[in-house]
Order: sequence, then structure tokens, then C-alpha cells
Amino acid sequence: MDRLDNTVRPYAWGSTTAIPKLLGTEPTGEPQAEMWMGAHPGAPSRTARGTLVDVIEAAPERELGEKAVAKFGPRLPFLLKILAAGAPLSLQVHPNLAQAKEGYEDEERRNIPVDAGHRNYKDANHKPELICALTEFDGLCGFRDPAQAADLLDQLGVDSLKPYVDLLHAHPEEAALREVLTAVLTADPEEMARTVAEAATACTRLGGDHASYADIAHHYPGDPGVIAAMLLNHVRLQPGEALFLGAGIPHAYLSGLGVEIMANSDNVLRCGLTPKHVDVPELLRVVRFEAGDPGVLRPEASPDGEEVYATPIDEFRLSRYVLPEGATGRDLTRATPQILLCTAGTVRAGDTKLAPGQSVFVPAGEHTEVSGTGTVFRATVIV
Repeated sequence: MDRLDNTVRPYAWGSTTAIPKLLGTEPTGEPQAEMWMGAHPGAPSRTARGTLVDVIEAAPERELGEKAVAKFGPRLPFLLKILAAGAPLSLQVHPNLAQAKEGYEDEERRNIPVDAGHRNYKDANHKPELICALTEFDGLCGFRDPAQAADLLDQLGVDSLKPYVDLLHAHPEEAALREVLTAVLTADPEEMARTVAEAATACTRLGGDHASYADIAHHYPGDPGVIAAMLLNHVRLQPGEALFLGAGIPHAYLSGLGVEIMANSDNVLRCGLTPKHVDVPELLRVVRFEAGDPGVLRPEASPDGEEVYATPIDEFRLSRYVLPEGATGRDLTRATPQILLCTAGTVRAGDTKLAPGQSVFVPAGEHTEVSGTGTVFRATVIV
């Protein structure tokens, strides 16, 4: 197996302390948002044999296994991250596989550079993802019931929000959510900035369920995404709980530290809370205008102690082992590639000692046993 040397991305929304605390290092004062583990070309993990991209390209069937290569191609189909949100991330949605292929091919035909700021589709893949909380973790996920969203907006007492409240009460669910989100994102920027400012003041005054929106507005003053965020379910995960974010589900992470895994894609359509490009027509084509419970996931335990976060896709499978003191070793040998990540305690993967934040890549079929006292996350695929 290969010990991984991983890149930490310094995005502006990152926490300055959470990842250093996990790793046992001194904060630099700069935001540390995401630590990437995998073979994404933007920041591949490094090993003693070269980058993980190079290692896999040199012998894909040996590293990934024949079945994984046959199903996903000669690449690692997932990206594992430690994510540390010190401020809200952009409100966003991801396309399904058919939408991603169609959008990518269309932008290729129009010769839009892949690094252009207004490009939506960086690749032809979908990007389902799962976030598992390591600390208390706040986020937004999926639409509220329109009547509940109307009540939340109405309590603010902001006159310019009254038309949205009326729309939410007057239409069937899908039409109501579509019309209001469209109206928010296409409103006159100056008028919307005033509305957001008044809403933020009201949220500060009311506190309680409104307090998180005051904080969002503090980070993104005047952004229409502040109002769009009020249409979504607010979720607070406890450590060990998770959210699965499928195609078309609007979401944003607000604060906390977690382990995130996703299909290996960069396709993001933004709804707000960002200075980046927002393509409203394409966004509206992709969003699923369905209200519902966000569906907090808790792991399902198996007899050998593996706790699995069940999801409906095959590009990744995330589980964890919580190893108590004195526990016998666990055999993790599998015919698919794995990344093992320690998040607590001190554990051994084979002969490799792992402290919190450290990880290894395990090629398909390589005998692997974990032991020690702590928590290990296991990322692999389903073939």
C-alpha cells in the first residue's frame, strides 16, 4: 500500500483551525478548506511511487482491479476529502449523468475553454456526493415544504418578500418553488440587495431559526442566494451522521468539519452565495423542484464492525471502523481499490501507522488489516 501525501486547498471559506487541529499542526492563519485524497488531476495525492495519477496510469488493472476498470475505466472513480467550512460555501446543485454529458458536449461544440469562468461543465461525469460529520456540521439540503418556506419569509416582515410568500401559498409545490427561485435569481440586483439587507436585519432581530441566515448574509451581503437559502431545509448533523446529495438537489455547507466523498467530477451549477458565474437557465434545467426531508444518514453496522453509509450509486462506497482499545485486527482485503483515512486515535493499516488526518491507498486485492484504537474511514467502489 502507499502512504498518501495530500494537498490542502486554501479556499476563502475554509476554517483556519479545524484541519490543523485534526492533523496536530500549528495554524498558519490562512484558511484551510479541503484536503484531497485521490487521483484528481487538480491535486492528486503523492506517493513514494509518484502521484496517484501516475501510479494508476502505469498499471490500471493491477491498481484498480479488472472489474473496476471494466465498469469505470482506467481511473479512480471517487475523490475523498476532509472538508472544513469556516464560512458558508456556495449554494449549488450537480447534474445527473445524462445532463452532464449533454452539457459537456454542448460546451465543447461551442469551443468554450474548459477553464473559462462562465463554463458550467468541466467534464462529462455526474457528481453525487456524501458528507459525514466529524464535528457538529450545519448545512442546507433540498427544498422545504413551500408553506413552511412561506412562513419563514413572512415572519421577517419585509414588504418586498410578500410576492414570494404569495407565490409559495398559491401554486402546487413544483411550480411554487420554481417560480420563486427564478424570481429571486433574476430580480434587479440593486432591489435584491436592499431586500437581502432588510431580511438580514430581521433575521438578526428574530434569532432562533433565523440566526443562520443572518450569518449567511454577513458573509454574502446583498447576494440573492441568502433568500434562496431560506427555501431550503436547514440541517445540523451530529458527529457520525451524514447527508447524501444526489443530482438536482440544491445544497450548501455552512460550518463544521467532515469527511466528504464524491464521484470524480468538477461539475457544479451555482445558485448564489458566490462571486462566481451563475447560469440561471441551465441551473433551472438541472434543479429538482421537490420538497422533502433531507434524509440524514446513520451508518448501518455489519457483524465485523464495519459501519456503512448506504447510497444508491456505485462510484463510491464509504464506511468506517471505530476500533476500541484491545480490539482484534479487522481484515479489509477487497478486490477493489481503497483509501483508508484515520480521523481519531492511532491505527495501523498493515505496517503503516496512521495518525488523525493520515491516509493510505490500497491497491485492489492487496491483503490489508487495520488494528489499533481509533476511527478509520474506508473509501472504495462497488463493482
